[in-house]
Amino acid sequence: MSKLTKNQKSVAEKVEAGKAYSLNEAAQLVKDITTTKFDASVDVDVRLGVDPRKANQMVRGVVSLPNGTGKVTRVLCLCTPDQEAAAKEAGADHVGLDEYIEKIKGGWTDIDVIITMPSCMGKLGPLGRVLGPRGLMPNPKSGTVTMDVAKAVKDVKQGKIDFKVDKAGIIHTSIGKVSMTAEQIYGNAKEFISTVIKLKPAAAKGTYIKSIFISSTMSKGVKIDPKSVE
Repeated sequence: MSKLTKNQKSVAEKVEAGKAYSLNEAAQLVKDITTTKFDASVDVDVRLGVDPRKANQMVRGVVSLPNGTGKVTRVLCLCTPDQEAAAKEAGADHVGLDEYIEKIKGGWTDIDVIITMPSCMGKLGPLGRVLGPRGLMPNPKSGTVTMDVAKAVKDVKQGKIDFKVDKAGIIHTSIGKVSMTAEQIYGNAKEFISTVIKLKPAAAKGTYIKSIFISSTMSKGVKIDPKSVE
């Protein structure tokens, strides 16, 4: 049996195996047990009691994190010429249409979010194979296909994220960075989890929130008591 490193021993002493912590405690713990030298992301995993294969049990939504994501989000706005100035003023990193569609066809995906207009979606159809697997395809449900592209750009820059349950019934998303204060991590996590709870499908039976874990990049997961979020 391999010996625990000094950092692993320290983490083991701070996180009690099997214990479910309050969200407040977990927000501080995830900072205490992170030993990476870089500014690690803070992730939340929520296991739901739903069957994602059924359309009436799909859980998908958007949430505006009150303290931002803690990282710079690179936004591409594909829009008509009359909307370009507004998109740039709102903070879009790249603005245009045909020239960027050609760049994407050539393999360029150096962006985090694409925002576009309904009238431009037809041109994005052929890019599905490139954008789909990377989670970059705009979607009306996530607010990335809209007539008000300037507002959408501003929302994303200020910390708006979209999420959906995967095939295993788990929602996984990043809600901040360990450099944030425990209070900021708590605020973002609470807003995200509360939003997931509000989105409970009417068709979902039994226990909806099965488990919640918070962790940072390469850290151990800290179990959260769902009752501390309700």
